[in-house]
Amino acid sequence: MAGQNPAETVNQLMGAINRGDVESAVALYEPEATLVAEPGKPVRGRTAIRAALEGFIALKPTLTGETHQVIEGGDVALFSSKWSLKGATPDGKPVHMGGISSDVLRRQADGTWLIVIDNPWGTG
Repeated sequence: MAGQNPAETVNQLMGAINRGDVESAVALYEPEATLVAEPGKPVRGRTAIRAALEGFIALKPTLTGETHQVIEGGDVALFSSKWSLKGATPDGKPVHMGGISSDVLRRQADGTWLIVIDNPWGTG
C-alpha cells in the first residue's frame, strides 16, 4: 500500500527495491507513470517500469536516501532527495551510483500517494 505522505511512499519504494520486491515497488507508481531509468531515457507505464526496476534489483542493491525537500500543492507534491546505491553486477563487479532525485507524486482518492514521475537523475 502506498504511503500516507509523499516521503513515506518514496521510502517504501527504496525498501521494496532493497528487499528485491519488484511487485511492491511497481505498485507505488500510477499506472501511466514515467520513470527515467537512465539519464535521458524515460520509460512509461507499469510494465516498462517493472522491467527497469528489475535491472536495479538485479544489482542486489543497498539503496539509501536523504529527503531534501517536499513541496505539496493540493493533491500534487514535488519530492527531492539525495540517494546512493551500492550493489554488484551478476559477475560480481561493484556498482556505485547516486544522484539528486526529482519526483512528482499525486494524492489518490483514498488519501495515499503514488509516484507519477520518478527522475532519479533529477536536478542536474
